[in-house]
Amino acid sequence: MKIESNEPAYDVVVIGGGPAGIVAATQAARAGARTLLVEKSGMLGGTTTLNGVNFPGLFHAWGKQVVAGIGWELVTAAVREAGGRLPDFSTWNEVPHYRLQILVNGAVYAALADELVLGAGAELRFHTLLASVRFEGDVWHLRLCGKEGLSSVRASVLVDCTGDANAVALAGLPLVRHSTRQPGTLVTRTGGYDLEKLDLDALEAAFLEAVRAGTMLRSDFQAATRPVTNFLRMRGGNAMHVIGIDGSTSRGKSHAEISARAALLRIVRFLRAQPGLSDFRVEHMAAECGIRETVTIVGETRVTLADYVGGRVWPDSVCHSFYPIDLHVPEGGAIDTRPLRPGVVPTIPLGALLPRDSRRLVVAGRCACGDREANSAFRVQASAMSMGQAAGAVAALAARDGLELREVPIDDIHALLARHGAVVPRVPATVAAA
Repeated sequence: MKIESNEPAYDVVVIGGGPAGIVAATQAARAGARTLLVEKSGMLGGTTTLNGVNFPGLFHAWGKQVVAGIGWELVTAAVREAGGRLPDFSTWNEVPHYRLQILVNGAVYAALADELVLGAGAELRFHTLLASVRFEGDVWHLRLCGKEGLSSVRASVLVDCTGDANAVALAGLPLVRHSTRQPGTLVTRTGGYDLEKLDLDALEAAFLEAVRAGTMLRSDFQAATRPVTNFLRMRGGNAMHVIGIDGSTSRGKSHAEISARAALLRIVRFLRAQPGLSDFRVEHMAAECGIRETVTIVGETRVTLADYVGGRVWPDSVCHSFYPIDLHVPEGGAIDTRPLRPGVVPTIPLGALLPRDSRRLVVAGRCACGDREANSAFRVQASAMSMGQAAGAVAALAARDGLELREVPIDDIHALLARHGAVVPRVPATVAAA
């Protein structure tokens, strides 16, 4: 790769402007690092905006806030600006966990994310992909691909917030890819019907017959029981599955988008042919198919199911995560949901964000190092935000002091995070000394 001698130089370059990347770039820039955020689409937010999952969580555990900081700042600003209301987090023992996720207006959220990143002093480049990377002379040389063609930049520290470890892969570092992956979902909003006037039993029978005839897939309506009823009651929403996809590559993501829209077309054709549903319509469709699982890095530390459900505190714990084990099963619509034991609050170690044998490279989000069951919990948006803030903090400190990420003192990381509102895990002295 030919490197231009006049390529712009940054302390920190963040690839990916989803829940993790927004927060990582903001934290790095607020800490004084010259920061660039690169996003493949024309909008920040990722899962929250492009995928239509506009209900980030979970920020609270057992009635107490465990994820705060920059992500919380953005989410609560979006609620306030749109005139919404936060859930009553004190009802944690009365409602299912998903009722404590926070509904945000996607348009307002995206605009506020722009303000947040730019207000921190970071640069923002949309419609741009990472084409290639090379680490040479203690600097990352990055080739970016925009509408105008290829360009080069340098970074002291590279932060991979793609969700799919794209930068890690381009750097030639190993990834873990399972043969079975959770299905995706194309989030929609539907209308044109009165649920109370429908013969729901007949609709369920008609769907099973359509599956037998091959005109519908069982996964098109994802609920394990009464799938059509569930889809109609939710007005679409997060109620379909797209199976057999791999969103970690452009080829795989293309297949996911095509498969998702084909499934939606099957749903439209099926439902409009049923009694009482001739006016069924799709009022809104997310811009992209939401992806739950692709790859994880081979990190210096691997978070296992036992670590997660046991609430393990590591010597280098940098943030909390809180969500039940949440594995969507490709066939049959089942979701393997296992709530955590009362009082358990998992933590994420810095080592799970550092690709093994890497130099000045850190990840944040669902591609952090963990087994499938732990990953199914810490992949969610609030946890990605907390990892993003930790990644942005350690990246800024490493760039400032000329250190490898693993050499940055954990106390310095915790202090910077706390100054910017994050809830920092309490590492007992006996653990810290281990």
